[in-house]
Amino acid sequence: MADKGVDEEGAFRDIVARLTAKYPEVPANRVAVIVGDVRSELSTAKVRDFVPLLAEQEAKKRIKKERKEPK
Repeated sequence: MADKGVDEEGAFRDIVARLTAKYPEVPANRVAVIVGDVRSELSTAKVRDFVPLLAEQEAKKRIKKERKEPK
């Protein structure tokens, strides 16, 4: 029987692509760093199915916060 688990690598590539498109004023490499940081923080989660969803939500929050802070 095939594994029906989440393809995390593909999911995280998709997250970076979606957030880069949604926030074009934020450099793509910065979006990738934020997503990578969130992914690292969730690396010990025992249930993996929702990690990409949770990571995308948290990354959005961080990007929005970063956009509002003065440089």
